[in-house]
Amino acid sequence: PGVPRHTNRLINEKSPYLLQHAHNPVDWYPWGQEAFDKAKTENKLIFLSVGYSTCHWCHVMEEESFKSKEIGEIMNEHFVCIKVDREERPDVDKVYMTFVQATSGGGGWPMSVWLTPDLKPFAGGTYFPPEDGVHRVGFRTVLLRIAEQWNENKDALLESSQRILEALRHTSEICVQGQESPPPAKEVMDTCFQQLSRSYDEDYGGFSKSPKFPTPVNLNFLFTYWALHRTAPEGARALQMALHTLKMMAHGGIHDHIGQGFHRYSTDQHWHVPHFEKMLYDQGQLAAMYSRAFQISGDEFFADVVRDILLYVSRDLSDQAGGFYSAEDADSYPTTTSREKQEGAFCVWTAEELRALLPDPVKEATEGTTLGDVFMHHYGVEEAGNVDPMKDPHQELKGKNVLISRSSPELTAARFGLEPVRLGALLQECRQRLSSARAQRPRPHLDTKMLAAWNGLMISGFAQAGAALSDQGYVSRAAQAAAFLRTHLFDPDSGRLLRSCYRGKDNSVEQSTVPIQGFLEDYVFVIQALFDLYEASLEQGWLEWALHLQHMQDKLFWDPKGFAYFSTEAGDPSLLLRLKDDQDGAEPTPNSVSVTNLLRAACYSGHMDWVEKAGKILAAFSERLQKIPITLPEMVRATAVFHHTLKQVVVCGDPQGEDTKEMLRCVRSVFSPNKVLMVADGDSAGFLYRQLPFLASLERKDGKATAYVCSNFTCSLPVTSVQELREMLSP
Repeated sequence: PGVPRHTNRLINEKSPYLLQHAHNPVDWYPWGQEAFDKAKTENKLIFLSVGYSTCHWCHVMEEESFKSKEIGEIMNEHFVCIKVDREERPDVDKVYMTFVQATSGGGGWPMSVWLTPDLKPFAGGTYFPPEDGVHRVGFRTVLLRIAEQWNENKDALLESSQRILEALRHTSEICVQGQESPPPAKEVMDTCFQQLSRSYDEDYGGFSKSPKFPTPVNLNFLFTYWALHRTAPEGARALQMALHTLKMMAHGGIHDHIGQGFHRYSTDQHWHVPHFEKMLYDQGQLAAMYSRAFQISGDEFFADVVRDILLYVSRDLSDQAGGFYSAEDADSYPTTTSREKQEGAFCVWTAEELRALLPDPVKEATEGTTLGDVFMHHYGVEEAGNVDPMKDPHQELKGKNVLISRSSPELTAARFGLEPVRLGALLQECRQRLSSARAQRPRPHLDTKMLAAWNGLMISGFAQAGAALSDQGYVSRAAQAAAFLRTHLFDPDSGRLLRSCYRGKDNSVEQSTVPIQGFLEDYVFVIQALFDLYEASLEQGWLEWALHLQHMQDKLFWDPKGFAYFSTEAGDPSLLLRLKDDQDGAEPTPNSVSVTNLLRAACYSGHMDWVEKAGKILAAFSERLQKIPITLPEMVRATAVFHHTLKQVVVCGDPQGEDTKEMLRCVRSVFSPNKVLMVADGDSAGFLYRQLPFLASLERKDGKATAYVCSNFTCSLPVTSVQELREMLSP
């Protein structure tokens, strides 16, 4: 604390990640023309460093190298140094990550790339230690060697960078290969199921040994596979794989049992010791997955996890204006007097701490039992700590415990002679007490950047939870966030989305001097959110906005030659490649979600050219879908929806009438991956009636709320019984 010794240009930025580096001795520039011009004028190489504000290894590299005066001097003398927040600029990140993965076989953050003055990459990696070690070359050595190469072999470096770029352009191209039809759904679905089934962990759920990621895209695929194979043994296995994975995650340490929500991933096979950062995109997708698990199983356990996630987001990741923040960091100060941050410090406990906080005797239990005894047994707490030293390379968690449900409520209750209901109340009291104690600790850094795409995923989470759990409060929260997007991340003059905005001083919402335009993922996840919000709220304004954004997405990103959407707009000279993502990862790839969005858009508008576009995306990815569908489970799911044709479920009735509400509850309680819901309320001047003239021919039967299940605008006989409707909705 005190006056910082150094301040660079990043002090004028809004991104929390860039601001973290504003007082480094490195003369950082943000990505932009000023830096590019300096590199060209001075004929200097560019050092590009890409990361994000809650990235543990980004913090480590900053502490070791970017805060070093000596290393800073080397960087400033030989390079123009540029910092990029990958969450703000996924376009820049993707171009150079494609290079790093192609040349090193791996990738990750921080990403370190060296570019020629015309932005072509020729060397790169991820984290570098500051000094040479036994197995790794140090950052200082790499900087000096590259500077020397530039001085002595400039022409060879330029030639090499041009060759690399041409190779990347060739290998990253995704376009339709001759045959212009989507791949067959059954084969692609079955292959994807078999590939997932082979990688499934029978004991602990999930799809690898370690590290273990939540991968909502896999779970979403499995739910759809089950829905289309309900009576087959494969369908039963798909459902078991998804539900078991969700249960094991909720019991594990990846789930924050005290502060709610989910951490990024587990470092071990058992979902026990997490990497402690919490990301908005995980909360949004997992809220949707647990809502689906509840819809399918009726098990209140899953509904409780949904409420847990949404409580965390409402309390800790919500801006007062209605938007959602991006993330919470893994690292924090263990105490108010600590000088160094540690990973997980905010979340872990010693056995001694827990005993001191939970000393009360439990009267109904076997003699001498305290609250601490019950809690520590249930959550696997050990005197010496319960973290495997192999999963704690920096010894930050030595002697500490990461809470994990080691025992079922029934077994814990039996062990201490308690009724299960009483045990539930005792554990709840313990968790509240620990929550109060944890509130006294220094909090991890909060990234208060608000991104359109991730807000879209979270709106979907709230809207789907509101529909599945019949909770109007969640639907209202989703609507509040959508209104926030329309106010702060949408330009009504151009009709375009913006990428990001920021919490400013006095909790105002601020925009950067030159706002970043929305990318494909922003459009795709916001459109999906607006469709989900319409189905949960029946407010037609959201539908109208979604269709407007779909037209805009087509205009900005569609590839008319090779089909499918580019991730970025044309026309930015600083982007060397226009790419199409080809892998569903922590978030689904935008083209995967676009297929379903286009099919939904066609159902709500009658524009059948959108169905054709959906087919063209599948045709462009056909080879990948047939060979390695496990890399695109969300697009495989969309292939099935494309071939099965969406059912338009139309409920005719007064939206406020009890009979209409009962029908809507029925539709929302059934998991059907290939349905869209709409209400025909008789308002012939309304948006839906103008889009879909066939609605005018549908009537209520005997004055009651009546449902029709339509396919390609051809409708079934009218149904007034909820039971009959439920049967019609099953695939």
